[in-house]
Amino acid sequence: MPHLTNTPASTASTDLGLGLGTPGYAHPLLAPEEWGALARPGTPVHWAALNVSNGPGSRPDPHCVQAAGRLHTAGVRVLGHLDAVWGARPFGELISEADRYLDWYQVDGFLLDRCPTERALLSETGRTVTTLRALLGHGHIVLGHGSHPYPGYAEHADQLVTFSGSWSDYRWSQVAEWTAEHPPERFCHFVHGVPRGHLEEALRIARWQGAATIWFTDRTDRGGRTVPWEAMPGYWDDIVSRLGTGVSE
Repeated sequence: MPHLTNTPASTASTDLGLGLGTPGYAHPLLAPEEWGALARPGTPVHWAALNVSNGPGSRPDPHCVQAAGRLHTAGVRVLGHLDAVWGARPFGELISEADRYLDWYQVDGFLLDRCPTERALLSETGRTVTTLRALLGHGHIVLGHGSHPYPGYAEHADQLVTFSGSWSDYRWSQVAEWTAEHPPERFCHFVHGVPRGHLEEALRIARWQGAATIWFTDRTDRGGRTVPWEAMPGYWDDIVSRLGTGVSE
């Protein structure tokens, strides 16, 4: 069983229900159904990341402008996807890309993917986040670690991705004890290869481990050769229905 933690009574929480965070669908031309589904009324989407071409691209993409516009109209927060390359990406490159996302797609925040986890890189990550917040004025920052980082990272972001990986790893995963000091809306879990028959179990694990934003899919990475997040889960209607009605504790 996954390691469980209880949120202390003193921890502030807005009681945000489980909802979806989309790590990055394929380009709207390749995945029109997927982008359309996110904008449908009643779909429990906390945010959707826009990744035009390994970033914002070299010029505004009209198809992505249209997709982002539909999501904004539907009240869905749109995040620009920035690749931190585990701390190896130059600060100036990240900020330049962020500027283009804001100018061309009016994003509401950023998903800083492949974010470092080490204490030694916390200061530089904090510098990046502070600059991104200054550009946004007001926005949403998600640090895409994929595993539990040094706890200090939680002071810089609105949300941390503390799991990104396969169902075979997730079902036996353990949550870091320090996460219990924060409410569930601070954490995201991305899990691929979740069989339809185990979807309820996966949702329960997310609740037990204290993550309010999830992306579960039956797609797989095929041994690292594909990106499982780019297409809609085969059980899309099922997961939307389950999140809409809640999952019993």
